[in-house]
Amino acid sequence: MSFLDNIYKEIILEHSKRPKNQGTLDPATVSQEGLNPSCGDELELHLQIEDNVITDVKFSGEGCAISLSSASMMTEAIKGITLSDAQALSGKFKAMIQGEEPQDELGDLKMLQGISKLHARVKCATLGWITLEQALERYQNTN
Repeated sequence: MSFLDNIYKEIILEHSKRPKNQGTLDPATVSQEGLNPSCGDELELHLQIEDNVITDVKFSGEGCAISLSSASMMTEAIKGITLSDAQALSGKFKAMIQGEEPQDELGDLKMLQGISKLHARVKCATLGWITLEQALERYQNTN
């Protein structure tokens, strides 16, 4: 295992043991539940949206280290950006996890690129992102 692989592994473990932005928002502008039925990972995503910008985000739930670390890193990446930028970032992340070359805009999220080689874990890594897309769609349909 290379030095970089060790760093990536440590960051994933750190986010899974001490997830960022864990909890709920009261009141949230929109909340969305997500479930990975193949392994039982579940989360609930809470967004505070003002003027089409995600001003705050929290998540709660249970899952594997990959699911939790991906959701934690996602919350860090989307806080403070526009809804359209969050949607675009989600598309780039999911493309990377499905084997495409990572885009520079992904920043630290590129550390999860190796999951693309673990086909059974792709759904774990994308659970938070799919839930984000559902939350944004729900918000846009009601506003």
